[in-house]
Amino acid sequence: MKTKRLDLLVKLFWMFIKVNVLSTSGPASIGLLYKESVDSIMSESQFVEAVGFSNLLPGSEALKLALFVGYSANGIPGTLAALLGSILPPTVVMLTIVSILERLQGQAWLDHFVHGLSPAVAMLMASVAWKLLRSESSHLVRVLILAALSLAALLLAVPSPLVLVVAGLLGVMVIR
Repeated sequence: MKTKRLDLLVKLFWMFIKVNVLSTSGPASIGLLYKESVDSIMSESQFVEAVGFSNLLPGSEALKLALFVGYSANGIPGTLAALLGSILPPTVVMLTIVSILERLQGQAWLDHFVHGLSPAVAMLMASVAWKLLRSESSHLVRVLILAALSLAALLLAVPSPLVLVVAGLLGVMVIR
């Protein structure tokens, strides 16, 4: 009996490893997860219920489905096996990228690469601002106020997250 439970936990783990390696997003993974889980771990009606339930809650669909499928299959141990299978691939990818960037830190070519990206990002943002300004020509005064406040934030070295929150609030209140 214990080997059957252990086999189920291993199956859940590998199923979610496969789903998260072969598909890139929650909605794309639903078809593969359906093929892997229906009739082998759960019924089709349980799967439809899981997808519906996962769409109600905020957050990653893949993680919510892993929690639901894992719990349906084997309670808390199944939930943990499915969750581990879901978070292991992106965690390994992120740790690999971080370790590569850590090794490259301070190298001249990488610094030049980042400095080369900065003007491109600035021009992209200016292009978007220009399109917004052209489409909202009747709101020129409002746009100029937001631009002046943005310049003041730049000159006063206000932290970026605070600028984004305040700009979003001002956009809701002023531009509507």
